[in-house]
Amino acid sequence: MPFPLAALLVPEIFKLGSKLIDDLIETDDEKASAKVKLMAMVNDGKMQELQLQLSAIMAEAQSQDPWTSRARPTFLYVIYLLILTAIPMGGLYAFEPVIAMRVAEGFGKWLNAIPEPLYALFGAGYLGYTAFRSWDKRGPKT
Repeated sequence: MPFPLAALLVPEIFKLGSKLIDDLIETDDEKASAKVKLMAMVNDGKMQELQLQLSAIMAEAQSQDPWTSRARPTFLYVIYLLILTAIPMGGLYAFEPVIAMRVAEGFGKWLNAIPEPLYALFGAGYLGYTAFRSWDKRGPKT
């Protein structure tokens, strides 16, 4: 069922891509070239692949399962918690700098142990989630 809704996204993605091209690229020749490439993606079927990926994101967001529909936002809350942890770590550093440095060093080593492709996967997932949520909140044009 999510696929027909995703089919409606292809024109929206093309409009968004065209707008991004207009905003990010300076010269008219480069804009024209980028738009031709975007049109080629649509014709080559790469947009259908993107459409299928977006349909999976949409299905997850509309799921009745609380974990499935909230997995990405939950991960963001974990990141917020890690950022907020910097406040007490600053206080700890003021009183016990050696302990604070050891904690930070250990945490850094733990983060460095996570493979780079996993970071890329998280980034791509959140970009897709953000794009869909922005489109979804704007709603269909009538």
